[in-house]
Amino acid sequence: MELQEILAISGQPGLFKYVAQSTNGIIVEALADGKRMNASASSRVSALTEISMYTEGEDIALAQVFTNIYNYTGGKEAISHKESPEKLKAYFAEVLPEYDRERVHVSDIKKVFAWYNALLAAGFTEFKLPEEPTEE
Repeated sequence: MELQEILAISGQPGLFKYVAQSTNGIIVEALADGKRMNASASSRVSALTEISMYTEGEDIALAQVFTNIYNYTGGKEAISHKESPEKLKAYFAEVLPEYDRERVHVSDIKKVFAWYNALLAAGFTEFKLPEEPTEE
């Protein structure tokens, strides 16, 4: 399973794995329980590889943020997304010190930790972006 196959669907909790195209959208499988559902074409679906976080400099890919968390925790589960906003901000600042404190909200930080823990539970240990095809 590749990180580029993992999707976030607005209005739906958790993460989903892309399964197939359907007539009205796409068929996805929940990472948490393996249940399949149809995500309609009108749903806002984002691949995790397309999401980035605001930093003081260049935006950083979510895959790199996950790698930072993985290295910080030593491959263990991160802080729960249900902790207090102060704890979440402090923990996130340790993982990604250069994050933009003005544009990254607590809700974003909660999603990052919830998604990281869900991916870890699903067996992810490497969070790589897809390779860019090189032109010869």
